[in-house]
Amino acid sequence: MTVYFIGAGPGAADLITVRGARTLAACRVCLYAGSLVPRELLAECPPDARLVDTAQLNLDEITAELVRAHEFGLDVARLHSGDPSVFSAVAEQMRRLDAAGVPYEVVPGVPAFAAAAAALKRELTVPTVGQTVILTRIAQQATPMPEGEDLATLGRSGALLVLHLAVRYTERVVAELLPHYGADCPAAVVAMASRPDEIVLRGTLADIAEQVRAAGILRTAVILVGRTLAAEQFRDSHLYSAERDRHPC
Repeated sequence: MTVYFIGAGPGAADLITVRGARTLAACRVCLYAGSLVPRELLAECPPDARLVDTAQLNLDEITAELVRAHEFGLDVARLHSGDPSVFSAVAEQMRRLDAAGVPYEVVPGVPAFAAAAAALKRELTVPTVGQTVILTRIAQQATPMPEGEDLATLGRSGALLVLHLAVRYTERVVAELLPHYGADCPAAVVAMASRPDEIVLRGTLADIAEQVRAAGILRTAVILVGRTLAAEQFRDSHLYSAERDRHPC
């Protein structure tokens, strides 16, 4: 058997990949985070599949479910919101499976920051304005951040920042970034990206915290800060330039 770590996407059930949906439909066991994964996706599972909501389970209990399925020879779909490559707590599950000799594969999904950019109708990398995107979070009631990855340090880059798991602390985020980006720097918050109750806030570091407070957003949101969010006057990409040599030797 195999454990498949599947990215369920940012929220909308139809944003799971074709590969993810096909894999889900072939697994007799499905572990999913009930608070984050859309319930509609569970309809893709086989009718007799064992469905396990992991919202109240700890790592040991989750691992036990995966190992038990392995012992019975059953493939497992381990559904994670967004994409497993960032802020998914997949690494420690893989480490446990390695120790137990249980095989696994990863099926990528649409990450929350991509869904947020789509909601904003923005490319996050704009020629001559910004070509770097930093995905990060803050240390607050969670695992500490490594040395050198605090907002003050990252903010010196001037790159577009995407913060996960931080919307409850928007005022703190603003305070730490103001010295580096300035009050007029474009900022946005997208909550429940791609879902019917999606909320999109646009502003600057001067007013985004007040907008978040007024909207009552407390979770399931990403904060974006950077000049590319409002870039209008910029050079066209060389990719489609008429001056580009399209017949290299």
